[in-house]
Amino acid sequence: MPGRVVLAGRVVTLRPLTIEDVEALVAAANEDRTSYGFTTVPDGVDAMQQYVDAVLADERAGCALPFVTTLTDGARVVGSTRFLDLDDWGEGGPLKTAEIGATWLTASAQRTAVNTEAKLLMLRHAFDTWLVERVTFKTDARNARSRAAIERLGAQFEGTRRAHVRASDGGIRDSAYYSVIRSEWPAVQAGLELRLGRS
Repeated sequence: MPGRVVLAGRVVTLRPLTIEDVEALVAAANEDRTSYGFTTVPDGVDAMQQYVDAVLADERAGCALPFVTTLTDGARVVGSTRFLDLDDWGEGGPLKTAEIGATWLTASAQRTAVNTEAKLLMLRHAFDTWLVERVTFKTDARNARSRAAIERLGAQFEGTRRAHVRASDGGIRDSAYYSVIRSEWPAVQAGLELRLGRS
């Protein structure tokens, strides 16, 4: 399991999630909940406590590497994201694949440079530090906003996994899968850096 790390950029800093972040995450989640229709974002202190406890348990089990998303200027908490589905292909060595997911942002940070830079930082860490071969993204197939955001990153659509998991609204979710592979990373990186330069 890779160790905890702080990923810092000009706009956003991703630091390791801790139990002390619960109240700040509740404040971020409750700024405006209208955009969370297809995303699991806990509502209230008790729900957020359970959420953070579960995520940290996944980290201890080697299944995830979670972050709290903060603004570099002032360190205000604006959401959370994580690496998950970390896989060394059974070789007992360095990671070969990872997923970036379980991402949510407070309303005022949406449609800003925050998500773009956070994804650039995470992709850079995965490809340039861990030297993975692939990074996966997936979302509820109905979530047009999330799918458009993933596509703007430069990830390639791979297909839809039908009846994949329980959806955040209680139904059964089809998941749209996307990925970036190592050979695509230089172009994806250049595109993200260009977008951030224009932000």
